[in-house]
Amino acid sequence: MARKPKSPAPTSDADAGPPQPPASNSTERVVAALMALLAERSFEDIGLADIAARANLSLAELRDLFDGKVAILAARTKAIDRAVLGGADADADMADEPPRERLFDVLMRRFEAMANDKDAVRSLMKSARRNPGLALELNQLAVNSQQWMLTAAGISASGPRGVLRAQGLAVMFAQVARTWVDDDDPGLARTMSALDRALARAQRLSGLLDDAFRLAELPCRVGRGLRRRRRDGTYRDYDERGEEATAV
Repeated sequence: MARKPKSPAPTSDADAGPPQPPASNSTERVVAALMALLAERSFEDIGLADIAARANLSLAELRDLFDGKVAILAARTKAIDRAVLGGADADADMADEPPRERLFDVLMRRFEAMANDKDAVRSLMKSARRNPGLALELNQLAVNSQQWMLTAAGISASGPRGVLRAQGLAVMFAQVARTWVDDDDPGLARTMSALDRALARAQRLSGLLDDAFRLAELPCRVGRGLRRRRRDGTYRDYDERGEEATAV
């Protein structure tokens, strides 16, 4: 049976019905829906249809907004990043403090921005322990986010050393979050104590890593003086490109 032709488009606001909410509102509803569902059940037990229904959207509308559940989590992570990075006044107050104190302040602001996500985060932690694939995806989100946190604290997050710092910070933050999810103190005293201890350990490790990087860079700096013994007993000098120089 042939389809009936579509009726002509409405010509007045009254005929058009209620206005559609902006896409940003729909996005926020989807993120809120997933976080609420995570507080009730595990990540793997939540379907896209469940999220669409909770957000009062069709599957087609949900698909237009997100590629999947991890993409929704990425949107929530980005919103937390914006909330922390928007604390310009706090950044100005901490400008003269040592790097460790600045990072402590940034990460505590992050925990405060996540206050409504405790149940969802606890659920995600359990799922990540059972699902290595999910754990890897969450780790990538965390590393990207912690690069912004390092930058906000005035600590370089660029280059191999910066990526290593961000990875270490992501692991450290996840460890402290285990304390945070059960910290019912409004002042987050237990979380602050756990974060302070973790940063002290990370600072010691950072010193070791800096030494390792300096050692790794050493051959590049002394390449011009590199000398190797050949099988015939003579020696050859090599330049920084590893090419033979003059015989000695």
